Amino acid sequence: MSTTEIAPRSGKSWYHPTLSPEHGVYVMLVVSCLTGAAAAQQWTWTTTLALICAYCGFQAEHPFSQQIKQRRSWKPRLLVWLGIYGGIASAIALWLLWHHPQPGLLIALYGVVVVATLIDGLSIWQRQQKSIGNELITFAAVCGTAPLAYVATTGTLSTTAIALWLLNSLFFSSAIFTVKLRKVRTASVWGGFLCHAISTGLVVLLWQTNWLAPVTAGAFSVALLKFALILWQKDWYCNTKIQYVAMIETSASLLFGSIVILSLLPAHLS
Repeated sequence: MSTTEIAPRSGKSWYHPTLSPEHGVYVMLVVSCLTGAAAAQQWTWTTTLALICAYCGFQAEHPFSQQIKQRRSWKPRLLVWLGIYGGIASAIALWLLWHHPQPGLLIALYGVVVVATLIDGLSIWQRQQKSIGNELITFAAVCGTAPLAYVATTGTLSTTAIALWLLNSLFFSSAIFTVKLRKVRTASVWGGFLCHAISTGLVVLLWQTNWLAPVTAGAFSVALLKFALILWQKDWYCNTKIQYVAMIETSASLLFGSIVILSLLPAHLS
C-alpha cells in the first residue's frame, strides 16, 4: 500500500508529528517554567525534565482534543502522536515521582493536571471547549508548570511557588476576556472589569500575606495596563488582524515574565 493511500484526508501521513496551533500556550508554558525555576534560584537537569514533561503533556492535548472532535471515526495519526507525546510525558512524570524525596507533592500536581484534562475532554465532547470556565481551568493547568519546575528542582513546595502558580494563572487568564472582545457574541467589557478587579484583589492578598514580594506582585500591573490600552483603542483592537493581537499578548507576557523572574533571582544573578 502506498503512503498516499494511508494518509489521512488532511494530506499528512501518520508519521508526521502533530503540533498544537495554540501559540500563546507555548509562551505561557515557558514563562511559567522560568518563573518556577527563578523561585528555586537554580536550573538543574530535573528542571529540564519538568519542562519537557510539561511540553509533551501540552502537545498530547492537541491530538486528544482533535480525536474527541472526530467522535465518529478513529484517526491513526492522532492516536499515534497522542501515544508518543503522552508516553514521553508519563515516563518522565513517573521517573520524577520515583526519584523525588516527597512524591506526594508531585502526585498532587499530577492529580490537578489529570482532573483538568478530564474536564477539558468533557467540555470538548459537549462543544464547550471555548467556554470561559474551561479556558480558565486549562490556563491554570498549563501554569502549573511553575510549581512543577520548583518541586522538581528543589524537592519541596513553598508558598512562593503556589503564589506564582496563582499569579501566572491570573495574568494569563486576563487574555481570555480581552480576546473575547473581538467577537460580538462573547464581547463583555464588564466581564473584563470583573476579572481584572477580582484578580487584582487576589494579587494584593498574596502580597499582604507575604506569599509574594511587592515587585513580584506588581508585575500583574502589566495585565491592567494592557486591558486599559485595549479599552482605549477598542475599535482598532476588535478589527485588527489576529497577528497584531498575538504580538500584543506575547509582548505583555514577556514583560510580565521578565519582571517576575528578575524580582525572584538573587541580586548577584539579576
